Formats: sequence, structure tokens, C-alpha cells
Amino acid sequence: MAAPKVKQDMAPPGGYGPVDYKRHLPRRGLSGYSLFALGIGSLLLGYYTLVKWNRERRRLLIEDLEARIALMPLLQAESDRRTLRLLRQNLDEEAKIMKDVPGWKVGESLFHTDRWVPPTLDELYYLRPTSEMDNEKFGLQYYV
Repeated sequence: MAAPKVKQDMAPPGGYGPVDYKRHLPRRGLSGYSLFALGIGSLLLGYYTLVKWNRERRRLLIEDLEARIALMPLLQAESDRRTLRLLRQNLDEEAKIMKDVPGWKVGESLFHTDRWVPPTLDELYYLRPTSEMDNEKFGLQYYV
């Protein structure tokens, strides 16, 4: 028996059309050069604002320093006045305590000099309650 004749599938005359195998993706976003330019621009803007803020901060610091310098004599005078008031109260208390001791000189300096020696906190608050000296030494640090 003879094999049946099979019709073979063949290409059409003239062949098939070209096969499209390349990728055709749409362009998305900015190009590399434009992204680079955008990065440099944002960097320069950041530097500009940084320099501007540093100048403003320096101006504010100078203003604070000038205010502190202007107030320093007033604050020093208040501190001196408070120290002298405490010394006067200490001398009065010392005179009251040592009135029966013969040869005691009230307010006699412990130092062998004629110059003013600022008193320590212990010298200022030795006749006062310890809570006052602790408050002067540590202030609000107890609450921290």
C-alpha cells in the first residue's frame, strides 16, 4: 500500500514578513543630563539657603552677645549688692554671737592682704540654714 501523499505546510510565496524582535519601550522621565542638572541645581539651592541661614544665625548670636555685654554691669552690681547685704547680715550676727568674748574683733579679715577677696559661698552662708546654701549652690538641679 502506498503512503498517502501529505501536503506539507510551506511558506507563502515571497516568504513571511520580518519578525519584530526589538523592544519598543516609550521614553519615561527625564534624560540623564537633565537629572544631573536638576541634582546640581538642588545642591546649589541647598548651599545658598545654608549660607543665608548661617549669616542670620551669626547675626542673632552677635545680637545676643551684645545684649549680654550690655546687661553684665547691671547683673554684676546686683550680685555685689547681694554679697554685701549677706556680709553685713553675717557681721551683725557675728557681733551678736561673739559679744561676750573678750578681744574678738568683728569682721576681722582672715587674709593677710588689703585687697578685696571675694567670699566663697561657705563664708557667705555659714550662719544660715544649709538649705539656703544648697539652693544657692545647686539651684534648680534638684528638680532635674
